[in-house]
Amino acid sequence: MVAQPIKHTILSRIRGHGRGWVFTPREFIDVADRRVVSVTLGRLVKEGTIQRLGRGLYNFPKLHPKLGPLYPTIEQIAKTLALRDRIRLLPSGAYAANLLGLSEQVPARVVFLTDGESRKLSIERTTIELRKTAPRFMALAGTESGIVFEALRHLGEKRITSDIAAQLSRRLSPATKRELLRSLRFATDWMRKVVLRIAQGERSRG
Repeated sequence: MVAQPIKHTILSRIRGHGRGWVFTPREFIDVADRRVVSVTLGRLVKEGTIQRLGRGLYNFPKLHPKLGPLYPTIEQIAKTLALRDRIRLLPSGAYAANLLGLSEQVPARVVFLTDGESRKLSIERTTIELRKTAPRFMALAGTESGIVFEALRHLGEKRITSDIAAQLSRRLSPATKRELLRSLRFATDWMRKVVLRIAQGERSRG
């Protein structure tokens, strides 16, 4: 049986972070051993206080007046996974395009490139896939340039029109455009041409 002071301490810490917090049992290693923490979190799940998103991954859900408990965003989940497993993640494929406003719908399967192990996590109607890749593809992890490169790679040379290049040029900040130019060595030949067109949008206004 879990001692009430332990449960109270864990619950107080969860509430202290506020609704929407995504966390792992590691957040409570100073409160009790792993088994006791897991049992406590399991009881809070049964009580409906928190959500279990996957193995060792929980959420203190925000509440909607009509929909009830809400699931966290993909970004929140990814950030927690990266911190827990000490890995880097880079949005890829259709999800990268969605983040840049090049597609309106969040894909049912969200892909992140990673320098950690490959695995999948199903949350509600979305599957989050971590796909292990070569170190050279992770060089831009954690940057907006990395997301741009992955979105361009997903779309492919033939699907990138002048309108798409102009849209990205309007959307990206001057700092991101400069970052893109510094990262040209990571691009293929055709991607270099697109990146230059995106960056030229800034210069043409100057």
